[in-house]
Amino acid sequence: MRLIDVDGSQLGVVSSKKALDTADERKLDLVKVAPNAKPPVCRIMDYGKYKYELAKKEKEAKKNQKVINVKEVRLTPSIESHDLNVKAKRAIEFLQSGDKVKVSVRFRGRELGHTDIGREVLLEFADIASEVGVIEKEPKLEGKNMVMYLVPKAE
Repeated sequence: MRLIDVDGSQLGVVSSKKALDTADERKLDLVKVAPNAKPPVCRIMDYGKYKYELAKKEKEAKKNQKVINVKEVRLTPSIESHDLNVKAKRAIEFLQSGDKVKVSVRFRGRELGHTDIGREVLLEFADIASEVGVIEKEPKLEGKNMVMYLVPKAE
């Protein structure tokens, strides 16, 4: 196996017994870095410290990630224009804070025969919110609801 020292220098190709003895001498661990390579690559290191560093890097990466929430706005096919504007204003606030918005129109009873009205309502809603958001997923009927997703515009 190919052996790499603590400082990153190569110690050459050695037997597994010699590699283990070298690691024991230095009171460190022998870790297989690339087991599928020919010959396999092993490194002498403090495994506990290595795992701690990995966990620390992972935690740091997680901290820098932005969590995107999905907020939902529910409408009806027979919504009045003022109510639509109020709901759109709320959705714009969600989009400005960086959240995705799921806009759904619920059809009840005979309304299910007029899904085109719901599509028009959703497209009008998207038009009102077009300053800060764009349609990620076009209006689509899912059961008794027609759903559309809006995401914040990339600046």
